[in-house]
Amino acid sequence: MRGAGVLLPLLAAVALIAAVVEARFVVEKNSLMVTSPTSLRGRHDSAIGNFGVPQYGGSMAGTVVYPKENADACDAFDGDRHFRAKPGALPNFLLIDRGNCLFAKKVWNAQNAGASAVLVVDDKDEPLITMDLPREDDEAAKYIQNITIPSALIDKKFGEQLKKSIKDGEMVNVNLDWREAVPHPDDRVEYELWTNSNDECGPKCDMLMNFLKEFKGAAQLLEKGGYSQFTPHYITWYCPQAFVVSKQCKSQCINHGRYCAPDPEQDFSTGYEGKDVVVENLRQLCVFKVANESKKPWIWWDYVTDFHIRCPMKDKKYNKKCAETVIKSLGIDVKKVDKCMGDPNADSDHPLLKMEQDAQIGKGSRGDVTILPTLVVNNRQYRGKLERKAVLKAICAGFEETTEPNVCLSDEIETNECLNDNGGCWQDKAANVTACRDTFRGRVCECPTFNGVQFKGDGYSNCEPAGPGKCLINHGGCWHETRNGKTFSACQESGNGKCQCPAGFHGDGVKKCEDIDECKQRKACQCPECSCRNTWGDYECTCSGDLLYIKEHDTCISKTAVQAKAAWAAVWGILIVLVVVAAGSYVVYKYRLRSYMDSEIRAIMAQYMPLDSQGEVPNHTQDEEHH
Repeated sequence: MRGAGVLLPLLAAVALIAAVVEARFVVEKNSLMVTSPTSLRGRHDSAIGNFGVPQYGGSMAGTVVYPKENADACDAFDGDRHFRAKPGALPNFLLIDRGNCLFAKKVWNAQNAGASAVLVVDDKDEPLITMDLPREDDEAAKYIQNITIPSALIDKKFGEQLKKSIKDGEMVNVNLDWREAVPHPDDRVEYELWTNSNDECGPKCDMLMNFLKEFKGAAQLLEKGGYSQFTPHYITWYCPQAFVVSKQCKSQCINHGRYCAPDPEQDFSTGYEGKDVVVENLRQLCVFKVANESKKPWIWWDYVTDFHIRCPMKDKKYNKKCAETVIKSLGIDVKKVDKCMGDPNADSDHPLLKMEQDAQIGKGSRGDVTILPTLVVNNRQYRGKLERKAVLKAICAGFEETTEPNVCLSDEIETNECLNDNGGCWQDKAANVTACRDTFRGRVCECPTFNGVQFKGDGYSNCEPAGPGKCLINHGGCWHETRNGKTFSACQESGNGKCQCPAGFHGDGVKKCEDIDECKQRKACQCPECSCRNTWGDYECTCSGDLLYIKEHDTCISKTAVQAKAAWAAVWGILIVLVVVAAGSYVVYKYRLRSYMDSEIRAIMAQYMPLDSQGEVPNHTQDEEHH
């Protein structure tokens, strides 16, 4: 069996080399902009690490630091705050050297020391490569899934320039930009996942299965809403012609060595075989095909997650019988799936699996698919941690701005940049209003709408309430003051909207309004008998003796005169009311009298002069003469 173990990877390597001999590997990059020092200012490429959480759709600014010791970061740094930025300062990007240990271990140690991002300097003059995940082992599994900061590889020459500037005491500030890492041409995202049905391949398989379960809800929402087009894929390799009849190829391949998968346990004498995995991969492809034809492609997510739960290898249920039970429970036609799968023993190409092998070869901006799992968004390979939040952010970055669905605007994928110094945006702490808004693309400084009041300004240094209701929000940013329970405000709801000191005050209306001393400035209470006393925002005027002050006319008059005038006014008021009532009564009397006289006259006239409307009155005398 030892010889078989050696032959297995050899066959796989030969097959893969033959399959991709004309292919190429594309390194996914993001932009790195140096903003200081001036001598290095400019844009540079960096290769996105295939672990951690790149900020797809956003950007991150920081200060580059280079450790005086442990420059390759292969050992843990002392303390968890070694490179943590101080409050109000830019986050620290740790610059470390390549070599001596795994890329992921370097980033893990930097993250534990408080770094916000990692730049790895290549130790060779070569084109940029992708910092990939290591082969899964017990040690690596402890930290790979817990890396949450982004990382990137930079070329040797550029890295040496950064190190020199830091050693010379210069401040090195850079900006990592992932906004163009994923194309975003329109309002629909096309993405694909290269996966595998094998659930016994260690931590990497566990990671994949957990991702499928966690991401299923978001994927189905995007698909049902027409926001995305998802396609699952499965990697296969073919057995070289010279080994088709070997035991190894027969146990790992179907269709006479055309489509193969490695043995799940890496042991040909026990457990499931590679061809079992190929058959289930094909079944999952056919489930997607049948579901897609019924206009319900999202059912694939239900099938693969349910199959993993109900039909695991460890329970010896990884078989056709269990798979068909799951298919029937989801309302999928089993006969259509069987017809799609065909005969695995046929000595011919299978159309679906042949398409899968062809699709593994990179086209356009997408490189070859050689790693499982691989996520491709808008024809660009995703680099980073395969977990729900990170992947959703990458997919959302593929939408044209302002066309993102609601799932992309949820709190869970926000960058939370507003938590640190309000993101550098305007804020009014007194009114608890801020212009900082977190999105998955990063923080945005936009003047908000608060309690129905729209703020206007640049969002960074200035936002002012405008329109109706603006004075309800901190008095529209204008001067205001309260004394003895009385409040004055310079905010004007109408007019030109500018802050204007109220009557009795003077000033700019924004920072200050000072009380006007009407008495001292002789603006009121100037009659000879008047005595003036200034109050805050107003004045009090009193008259000597029994005189009464009339503010509207700024004069004093006798209280007796006022009382007499009031009495005469009351008398005249009563007389006028009586006259009006008498006149009204007379008019009513005349009207009723005329109506009565008219009715009496008509009655008398009707007895002697019949009206035309009445019939002829019978003549009784004539009747008697006839008799």
